[in-house]
Amino acid sequence: MRRSVPVAAVAAITSAGLLLAGCSGGKGSAEGSGEANAATKGIVNASDAKGGTVTYAISDAPESFDPGNTYYAFIYNFSRLYARPLTTFKPGPGAKGNELTPDLAESMGKPSDGGKTWTYKLRKGVKYDDGSTVTSQDVKYAVERSNFARDTLSLGPNYFQQFLKDNDGGYKGPYKDKSKAGLKSIETPDDQTIVFHLKKPFAEFDYLVSAPQTAPVPQAKDKGADYTKSVLSTGSYKFESYEEGKKLTLVRNPQWSAKTDPLRKQLPDKIVLNLKVAQSTIDKDLKSGNTLVDLAGRGVDGQTQAQLLTDPKEKANTDNTLGQRLVYTALNTKVKPFDNIECRKAVQYAIDKKAVQTSLGGPIRGELASTVLPTDIDGYQKYDLYPQKYDGDKLDLAEAKKHWDKCGAGKTTTTILARNDRQDEVDAATTVIDSLKKIGVTAKIQSYPTSKYFSDYAGVPKFNKKNNVGLIMMQWGSDFPTGYGYLQQILNGKAISQSGNTNLSELDDPEINKLLEGAIANTDKAAREKAYAEIDKKTMEQAAIVPLTYFKVLMYRSPKATNLVSTSAFSGQYDYLNIGVKK
Repeated sequence: MRRSVPVAAVAAITSAGLLLAGCSGGKGSAEGSGEANAATKGIVNASDAKGGTVTYAISDAPESFDPGNTYYAFIYNFSRLYARPLTTFKPGPGAKGNELTPDLAESMGKPSDGGKTWTYKLRKGVKYDDGSTVTSQDVKYAVERSNFARDTLSLGPNYFQQFLKDNDGGYKGPYKDKSKAGLKSIETPDDQTIVFHLKKPFAEFDYLVSAPQTAPVPQAKDKGADYTKSVLSTGSYKFESYEEGKKLTLVRNPQWSAKTDPLRKQLPDKIVLNLKVAQSTIDKDLKSGNTLVDLAGRGVDGQTQAQLLTDPKEKANTDNTLGQRLVYTALNTKVKPFDNIECRKAVQYAIDKKAVQTSLGGPIRGELASTVLPTDIDGYQKYDLYPQKYDGDKLDLAEAKKHWDKCGAGKTTTTILARNDRQDEVDAATTVIDSLKKIGVTAKIQSYPTSKYFSDYAGVPKFNKKNNVGLIMMQWGSDFPTGYGYLQQILNGKAISQSGNTNLSELDDPEINKLLEGAIANTDKAAREKAYAEIDKKTMEQAAIVPLTYFKVLMYRSPKATNLVSTSAFSGQYDYLNIGVKK
């Protein structure tokens, strides 16, 4: 989620303090765009001006526009324009953007039964773009299709599948449910009320229902895997047209009402997303104003970065911030020789992290990492189980060779996966390959597009076993801004699925699983954070993940865009809810 131009020597832009911003001028806003990191401190070019077209671009195509079948932060962000989950995040700079607020629900959830039952009331009067009324049954159906029809919709997380009370009964999802009764653990006593019954307490459930999987879907309008082409809207915009692999166009939803939606403003007339545009072209179009937002929010490419950082005027139009993300290499614990912990420990010492950092664009694109939890997630504790020593620029490989000798693999071959539309990730993988050669590991790279990376390749255990995939390049951001929201889907053995899997190490450690389950049931926030730190250390003891850098993004702020605010809730990207066109 997650360069060829070395810029390690270029001074990094420092993130300034985070201030609560309003949605209009005055205190807390950042008028104009001539200050570096302005969008991390306030809302840049705050405006309620209506009209015009907001143009987005992305270098590949998203895995899906279906709110229930996606797992990238940028689509979680973007989908809120047309799909309303039960809760969501307030537009706000940096950590202020982590504040949850009711969206489709009229208030936050009401827990009972010690946190095992959660009840939500939907706002009255919310309609789809075809004029039909949204009901609680539609929310229930949305959760059922997104979590239990994994053979059709495999790309989203499976939290509900893991935690709803009656899943042990073998419910196979709405497409195979002949009774049409659905899950007993989700009740809809009336059209405005939905009740979730869990196996065990889930202290952070309000965060969980912020996922677009709770955005309603009327069963009669569901088209399974093809629903992505014409999603029925509950947001301020609706689908006008979709040319697969080329363009998506959204227009104002005439059924949307500000009376039922205090968050959205419905500013532009139209929103256009251009797909499969070269990153260098996106960068040029951002500067010219032909594109207002890079949808993926991954930042500019290496060549553009070097240009921006050596031009004070251009540098002033950038935002550089942490994004609750880690760049890492997953070591496949089910593929030889990395099923041997000594082999995995050797790799921890062997990968030259400084060289990887340089290939990614230098310190401005991420600080060297030694933990699974990023520094901006609560529960992070600083430590390093595999400290690297350097003689000048040369990495000392003594510890790496010692552990490799212990593992007894000798000279070996393996495969490393990366996304081919992310040149920085390919460059980092190439650096990893060069590092491992020095201890006798020959790795070949296989690269695939972002849109298929988890559904067909990296996230498919059978593919990895068949193709001898021992290492997988990964960038991970939190599902929601807590230790559990970050760790669960990449570490819990129950999160492993046969497609769309994000536990790329296929780690299934009973102690880690137990700690995760115990933490989320604890209503004491401090105790949860202590547990998350312990889980982090136990994961590193297993050496299943090689932390490379704590990701930082360098984004160019289009001078023609209004209401730009860099938010931690969506991995440091701009909040897409109310971006408009500067008049």
